[in-house]
Amino acid sequence: MRIGDVAEAAGVPAQTIRFYERRGLLPQPERAPNGYRDYDDSVLARLAFIRSGQAAGLTLVELGSVLDQRREGAVPCAHVQSLLLAKLDDVRARQRELATMAEELEGLIERSERLDPADCIDAETCHIIAAGN
Repeated sequence: MRIGDVAEAAGVPAQTIRFYERRGLLPQPERAPNGYRDYDDSVLARLAFIRSGQAAGLTLVELGSVLDQRREGAVPCAHVQSLLLAKLDDVRARQRELATMAEELEGLIERSERLDPADCIDAETCHIIAAGN
């Protein structure tokens, strides 16, 4: 398959395929006599793996580490599980941060409803978010 065929079948731009090759996420394809890249069907499975990993929040570096383990003959399941657990911890921490931010925003909105714009002085810039009011 030529790169355009792979790109169309995988639903990604040809540039993405070239980028993944440079990053080592895809093996270098064979070259046809005319110099064009000639891919086998396994590249579609690899692209699906990359897309699924990214949908789970894994970075290209993390996905590369999984592929490296597989290339070295190891079964990467334990490594993948540790990556996913770390990602879940990150997501939960971010959720806590967002909940705190939501409370802060709700407080500022409530404050904005109580304050009179006529009382806002230039030194405060905005009395809704000015500290200590």
